[in-house]
Amino acid sequence: MLKQQASLFNKLSMWTDACVICVSLVLAYEIRKLFQGQLLPLYYYLWILVAVLPLWLHLFKRKGFYASIRRWSVFDIFTRLVNVHLFGSLLTSSLIYFVDRLRYSRGLHLSFLAVSFLLLFLEKVGIRLALGYYRKKGFNTRNILIVGTQEKARKFHNVIQDHADWGLAVIGFVQADETVALEIEGHKVLGKLPELLEICKAHSVDEVVFCIPKVLIVGVEDFLLDLQAMGMTVRMALDFYDSPKCKTGIDFFNGSFPVLTFHTKSLDAQQLLIKRIIDIMGSLCGLTVLAVLFPFVALAIKLDSAGPIFFGQERVGESGRIFKCWKLRSMYADAEERKKELMGQNEMNGAIFKIRNDPRVTRVGRFLRKTSIDELPQFWNVLKGDMSLVGTRPPTPEEVSHYENWHRRRISIKPGITGMWQVSGRNRIEDFDEIVRLDLCYIDKWTIWLDIRILIKTARAVLAGS
Repeated sequence: MLKQQASLFNKLSMWTDACVICVSLVLAYEIRKLFQGQLLPLYYYLWILVAVLPLWLHLFKRKGFYASIRRWSVFDIFTRLVNVHLFGSLLTSSLIYFVDRLRYSRGLHLSFLAVSFLLLFLEKVGIRLALGYYRKKGFNTRNILIVGTQEKARKFHNVIQDHADWGLAVIGFVQADETVALEIEGHKVLGKLPELLEICKAHSVDEVVFCIPKVLIVGVEDFLLDLQAMGMTVRMALDFYDSPKCKTGIDFFNGSFPVLTFHTKSLDAQQLLIKRIIDIMGSLCGLTVLAVLFPFVALAIKLDSAGPIFFGQERVGESGRIFKCWKLRSMYADAEERKKELMGQNEMNGAIFKIRNDPRVTRVGRFLRKTSIDELPQFWNVLKGDMSLVGTRPPTPEEVSHYENWHRRRISIKPGITGMWQVSGRNRIEDFDEIVRLDLCYIDKWTIWLDIRILIKTARAVLAGS
């Protein structure tokens, strides 16, 4: 199930190890210079990295460093690193003897082995402790709803519990047969199978896992299609079943639990990591711009109308998570109360409210909106991880309550400051269904390059004031 994430983590570990090894050689060189002043310039010794890097990384893989080390003790890490460095030193010392024994400093090589061992030991222990702390605090978890209450569902739950480092959190069970139970493995039974869609709407659910016997599989297809329309990732503890309308993947829990995954959004861990890096860099740039403009904008807002400088509103994020979305206030302080009076003037068709010449917007607010300055505080939401630079428009809980099932797939990903709708003529689109179709097109075709194109188009639109 988490093959993509594991592959990404392994690659990151290898790159980190390679950097630590390179840094170790430089530090060892500087340390030896303090005690042995007559060393050749550093570049005379760098050739050893051509042998050390692939050898050390190969030995790390053989010793299991690129598998899960969650259950390793500090002593286990210590002994395995000792083995790597002892075996590695024999091979590299032999290589130095035959290639460059006259000029290559033996003291430097011994210093390198000592520094490398120390830094790699600190790195591995630090990662193990940090990941353990990170997971215990409940960060970066995915909420799992298990359909089924029999033995297969219990075993699936136990596999998740035994692998806390996967970051999966079971929020409850759904009863799929006549078995009566209020609680399974310490988690509530949230309802029966016919209520599955309403349970998903009432809770923050990232993934639904079907763990049911074959005799109950007949009625599952309808739920699969409805959950797919809502943008839910669906997994089945089965080795059959297919849906031609969404992406599928066969993986294994703990090497023995076959599951067939149906998903409508990208699970490419490497691209998602790049997207998050771009979000962090972009949000820091945006917050810098906000810091420069804030004294002038804040004064203008205060002089124009009474009320706070910032406006925070509850919005619906990824998989139904509620967060506070921030903007610079561009409306009068009683705008939310006046919205009910203006509902009859709504120019949009569907679960969205928009008036072209909204009387609630202040004079300064019109300028802020035209220049998109009012949205600068949302870069804080991006930095926190509630939003992304590019995504779908974050709706209000009240709007989501009027969604049809297929509309909900637009909240299966993080909302964005900009998106496909915003760069496709947002002022000319009045049908909410058309907005959703653009959002679903973005979800289905998402790549990093699509995000970059949307960001470029957004920059052009902002600079042009359109």
